[in-house]
Amino acid sequence: MGYRKLGRASAPRKAMLRDLTTDLIINERIVTTETRAKEIRKSVEKMITLGKRGDLPARRRAAAYVRDEIADIREEEDNVVVQSALQKLFSDIAPRYTDRQGGYTRIMKTQPRRGDGAPMAIIEFV
Repeated sequence: MGYRKLGRASAPRKAMLRDLTTDLIINERIVTTETRAKEIRKSVEKMITLGKRGDLPARRRAAAYVRDEIADIREEEDNVVVQSALQKLFSDIAPRYTDRQGGYTRIMKTQPRRGDGAPMAIIEFV
C-alpha cells in the first residue's frame, strides 16, 4: 500500500487527515503521533502547492479538502475581520514559500506519549 491505514476504516481516516491538515494550517504547529505527522505532511504540502498557484481552480481544489473553520478574528478600525483556514492558506502561508520548491514542513520527534508510549512528534511549517 502507498499509505498508512492508521487503524481506521477509509472514511474516518480521511476525515482525520482533513481535520489534522486544517488544524496545522490554522495553528501552524501541532503535536501528534509520528505516523500521523508523516501522513499529513503529504496533504499539507499539496495544499501549500495549490496555495502558491493561487488561481481559481487551485482555490476550489483546496476548498474541497480543507475544512471551513475560522482561523483568525481581528479588529481593523470599526470592522471585525474573520479569516477562514482557506483564506489563511492562500493569503498568509503560501506567499512565504514562493521561492521554495517543496519541503514546507518539519517533523521533530518528542518524548513518547505517557499513557501508551506512542512515539510523538511536532509538525510545523519551516
